[in-house]
Amino acid sequence: MYDISKVRTDFPILSREVYGRPLVYLDNAATTQKPLQVLDAMREEYLNVNANVHRGVHYLSQQATDLHEAARETVRRFINARKTEEIVFTRGTTEAINLVASTFCQWLMANGQWSTVNGQWSTVNGQCEVLVTDMEHHSNIVPWQLEAQRSGGKIIVRHLPISDDGQLPQGDELDQYFTENTRLLSLAHVSNVLGTVNPIADIIKKAHEHGVAVLVDAAQSAPHIQLDVQQLDCDFLAFSGHKMYGPTGIGVLYGKEEWLDRLPPYQGGGEMIDHVSWDKTTFERPPLKFEAGTPDYVATHGLAKAIEYMESLGMENIEQHERDLTRYCVEQMQTIPGMRIFGPMFNVQCSMFNGPVSFLVGDIHHLDMGTLLDRLGIAVRTGHHCAQPLMNRLGITGTVRASFALYNTKEEIDRLVEGINRVSKMF
Repeated sequence: MYDISKVRTDFPILSREVYGRPLVYLDNAATTQKPLQVLDAMREEYLNVNANVHRGVHYLSQQATDLHEAARETVRRFINARKTEEIVFTRGTTEAINLVASTFCQWLMANGQWSTVNGQWSTVNGQCEVLVTDMEHHSNIVPWQLEAQRSGGKIIVRHLPISDDGQLPQGDELDQYFTENTRLLSLAHVSNVLGTVNPIADIIKKAHEHGVAVLVDAAQSAPHIQLDVQQLDCDFLAFSGHKMYGPTGIGVLYGKEEWLDRLPPYQGGGEMIDHVSWDKTTFERPPLKFEAGTPDYVATHGLAKAIEYMESLGMENIEQHERDLTRYCVEQMQTIPGMRIFGPMFNVQCSMFNGPVSFLVGDIHHLDMGTLLDRLGIAVRTGHHCAQPLMNRLGITGTVRASFALYNTKEEIDRLVEGINRVSKMF
């Protein structure tokens, strides 16, 4: 059984007080708290196994390298990639998307356009299109815009619209958004604002029918939903350690081996080279080709321990626990006068949401609501959540967002609802 009391003892920060009140931490979509198992493992490595990886013949270096590469295998198993060579360590989802945006667009500029239909490169009207969606985080918009600017008009960025209840076009309706110039679709698995769970496997299949590669931003799904990159058949997938109970500054880019072989290096430096001379430099094969410099090898070990922690609880158990919390939260919030909830979770029976619940109450500004909830010991996120195009689509400037993790409880949601009601009466 899922013993929430035992789980919470693994996270000492949850027992602290804020402004003299017990902390209710509901900002998990921004970052999660870390269990003792992760903190202890990282401390142990710094104390006893600290040495640079891959470069040393001495014992500590070899031991640190073993832990680092074992972490890569843990990630591979967690997302069911075919090989560890398909797992690239990055600083997080943002860097992973920037890596793909930079290298993919460089390759397009140098070689034309790749079609997954006939497995050949071709130039179509001298222009390439990258598709993103209206619900994307800025980190899945701005990198593509920067590359489009650098291309001098040879690469353009277009966006898929969403419905009023926060869902993307489905099935054959998607066909109209792919053109002969479209070469990549980059989209979130789960919206960090709306909680929409996109039918990612169906979307990937449809994109591939049009010869379009797909990058999945899994920052908001990896901590909550069991991922299988082979089943999804995505070309790239990115997620962050700090959102899944691991350390900050570490993340993962999964890429199909054939794509990682094809793309050029992202940065130059140590570790990613095969041979350097004044005449020519040759590069390592993936994943090292994309891992220039000393990696955060202690953080990779911490990420592996975070994954093992989630696996010990069971990803299905975590998903069910958090889905129950989200549904309970929506049900209770709907009793609050003036409550507006954004996304498909307006229908508590809807299966197309999981995680964050974004809302406004009457005419209360989201910053006022968040600030006053904080004084009650309740930590929520306010603002545009790095999704300004989505805010424009919704016709608002920002929301209050409550987001849940494996250690949250219904009692904490009761505190949130009580707090919202208390704040609402002040206006």
